[in-house]
Amino acid sequence: MPVNRRSRRTNVRVSTRVLRQKVVTGLLRAGFVALGAVAPGLAARWAEALFFTPPRPKASPHGTPLPEPRLIRLDAAGTRVVVRAWGVGPAVVLLHGWGGNSAQLAAFVAPLAARGFSVLALDAPGHGDSGGRRSSLPEFAAALRAIGTALGPIHAVVAHSLGAAATALAMHRGLSVGRAVFLGPPRDPVDWTRQFARQLGIADDVLGLMQARTERRLGFSWEELNVPAIARDLEAPLLVLHDRDDREVPWSDGHAIASAWPSARLLTTAGLGHQRILRDGDVVERVTAFVAGESIAASPVGWPAACPRPGCQRPAMACGLCLACGFERELFERDGRGLRLAV
Repeated sequence: MPVNRRSRRTNVRVSTRVLRQKVVTGLLRAGFVALGAVAPGLAARWAEALFFTPPRPKASPHGTPLPEPRLIRLDAAGTRVVVRAWGVGPAVVLLHGWGGNSAQLAAFVAPLAARGFSVLALDAPGHGDSGGRRSSLPEFAAALRAIGTALGPIHAVVAHSLGAAATALAMHRGLSVGRAVFLGPPRDPVDWTRQFARQLGIADDVLGLMQARTERRLGFSWEELNVPAIARDLEAPLLVLHDRDDREVPWSDGHAIASAWPSARLLTTAGLGHQRILRDGDVVERVTAFVAGESIAASPVGWPAACPRPGCQRPAMACGLCLACGFERELFERDGRGLRLAV
């Protein structure tokens, strides 16, 4: 049987990377436990530096070729940010997530420009070609507001992951946006700080000091970042697309945001995860149609339909209902006896 040397090399690289990550995590945990016990303030400063330093984006082989953009440089709360622009017409802003850059949303550029929009792809502070070494959700929001001031009005924002939460914050703070599209949005970035603390063994008092330092430095309250809480006051039409197989931001986050936002609609995809959803042709087509004010299919081909029960937007399973509603029907409704639930 022939040996697949490429597969073996790939497995070795993956194993080496995982081992390296475990070693680094173990060293950081030991460092935070020791430092937090004797100097919690210093441990909080270290935690803040780590948490707010974005990783370098991985090179993607799936890049979409684009014509040469117009480069626009703006000041966002003292940080120079870079915006790439194509087309003419009402402005549509593309905003990436944490650790990403404007190239990740390249698949949306040509379809939106062809519909008569000016497409503005932003590198958030600390990302891509923009300035700054650290970044944060409020700084993402400040950059978006800078675009609104200098290049607005903004017809629509198409935002991924943390960029979606930042868009909600910017709108909550007064940015006028005609329409919004959120792809894989997190409902409460505070959850990420707790996960970060658990992973690195950061004590609760050190985490509290880190959060307080950040609030003073950036001028915000962590409670202000809960998207469903602020969504109730936002009136722009919203389209949420979230994959039920998203391993980075759970589907339930997108569902919670869509449920709280007064004029929101949720479309659930399957098998695209957190990143491939940005390149899927059906996703791009429906986002473009929504931005243009056109009707979109309720259940695109190949996507799971929504549960038909009133008020439930979870994806339907083979039984026709979502898993929770199907289980409830199985337990409590006589007509549902014998219903088989297939995930």
